[in-house]
Amino acid sequence: MTQVDAAETGQSGTGPGSADSGSRWADIGRRANLRRLIRIASQPGPWKRGPVPAALALLLGLFMLLHAEIPNRIGHLGSLAETVLPWFGLFVPVLLAAALWRRSASAVAALLLPVVVWLNLFGGLLGDRSHAGGDLTVVSHNVGADNPDPAGTARHLSASGADLLALEEITPQAKPVYEKRLAKAYPYHSVLGTVGLWSKLPLSDTEPVDIAMDYGPLAATKPADVKATYARSLRATVATHRGPLAVYVAHLGSVRVNPRAGFWTDSRDRGAQSLAKAVAAERNERTVLLGDLNGATDDRAFAGIMSRLRSTQVAAGSGFGFTWPAKFPVVRIDQILVRGVRPESSWSLPATASDHLPVAARISW
Repeated sequence: MTQVDAAETGQSGTGPGSADSGSRWADIGRRANLRRLIRIASQPGPWKRGPVPAALALLLGLFMLLHAEIPNRIGHLGSLAETVLPWFGLFVPVLLAAALWRRSASAVAALLLPVVVWLNLFGGLLGDRSHAGGDLTVVSHNVGADNPDPAGTARHLSASGADLLALEEITPQAKPVYEKRLAKAYPYHSVLGTVGLWSKLPLSDTEPVDIAMDYGPLAATKPADVKATYARSLRATVATHRGPLAVYVAHLGSVRVNPRAGFWTDSRDRGAQSLAKAVAAERNERTVLLGDLNGATDDRAFAGIMSRLRSTQVAAGSGFGFTWPAKFPVVRIDQILVRGVRPESSWSLPATASDHLPVAARISW
């Protein structure tokens, strides 16, 4: 076809297969690539992505690191935070997932702070710290005022083989049941108010310990018989083959969480201070404290007690040893604390009909 023929038929060099068409498509591709490069270049780098999860990770780490600085004046927020402090570690995997989703290197790096702080605070509790042996096995259990099966609870505790058995929250109705069911295994026992101590070894010098509880209209006088009736703590001497052992059984006041008062711990805190004074004045260097303290030992309210005693769970347990509530324990408020003896092992017993788990420990001289 000649040029004249091409002109007449209306054809030119701009068809789909022509050089001009290829050049136009190439220009379009170059412009698209250029826009893509500009868009990629304008996006923040991995160290600039995810400022929110990075900031939250730093705040979490600082919160756990400086938990002792949280004021207690408003709703006892400091005590509340320290009670559930181990659970703040669950925020770490949540923030890690957010950091990976945002592909944020800065957020991942910021997570090192809460991880290191949490491991420093609680990493030692993850392994098994128990040892073989032990001279005495001690058990403490808040049997629960609403326990529907005190006979079964007594049978369960007797089967533990404990040498010393401390019970808290004993009601007048359940007291005869525990005394009858435990009499065969424990020939020595003493009950004062709502707490009691059963022993395979002789007991002496049993007396109530005033832990500053609210006695209502009797608070002004509190004669000895009243203190014994309403006692929530006792002290006794146990005659062991290695010498006398001072044993305290305590049930400190309850705590409450409500919108008006926040974390209400006034009664418990007063009791903890009184108990700390009693332990400080104890002349027997070998001392054991068993009971429901209604708080974790990390709580600053127990600083006076923990400055003189140490936790068997921390020294010789396995894991955190949470005890309450029994169906899904989230905090350890039932404690076995010692001085002058060595904790060999510490553990929780299977659940009874109470809302607390029993706790046990083996100690040696």
